[in-house]
Amino acid sequence: MYRRSAAGLTGEHLPDGAGADGPTRSQYGQMVDRFRALQHSVAGAAGMPSEVVAELTAEFERISAALDQWQVPERERWAGRWFGLPGRGHPLLVPVTVDEATPTIVRGRIRLGTLHLGGGGAAHGGVLPLMFDDLLGILSSEGRAPARTAFLTVNYRRITPVGVELRVEATLDRVEGRKRWMTGRLYHGDDVVADAVALFIELLPGQP
Repeated sequence: MYRRSAAGLTGEHLPDGAGADGPTRSQYGQMVDRFRALQHSVAGAAGMPSEVVAELTAEFERISAALDQWQVPERERWAGRWFGLPGRGHPLLVPVTVDEATPTIVRGRIRLGTLHLGGGGAAHGGVLPLMFDDLLGILSSEGRAPARTAFLTVNYRRITPVGVELRVEATLDRVEGRKRWMTGRLYHGDDVVADAVALFIELLPGQP
């Protein structure tokens, strides 16, 4: 899934099926951005009267039904395959914008919001493992055979704020046979607010 060149990660690759009749990268990105904005709005809302909740629920059902007719098998899905979009266009993933990607390092930017809030202005602790796992997974398979996470340890060094731009980087530290050892760091300014250590294992031929 992640076997793309650095150019692919930053904007040249299009998923299968996004041809002449499909959306442009910008169009698909706008749709996913609006969906993320909707999630932030839901997470931050309170005080609505019952009729507004009922109206919104009906609208969500209408949109879901419109998308149901376009459901496809896993390997044909677009979510997560739009390289060059934050989070590769996957609505679940933390939307990291990749600025640099080589076989040994990936650097990018992120801005967490209301959806990611845990409390007291800090990001929910569960958001960061998801972000690190995805970013380290991209690096693990950049120019190499696919691999899966064997373990991931995240250290919370400082409060991770929401609503500000943060920097993130991941490095491939060593390879031992099928084992790939990597580390990641999340920065607020010059401060490391969280870091991660991970081991990915290269898949054997025939493994999904």
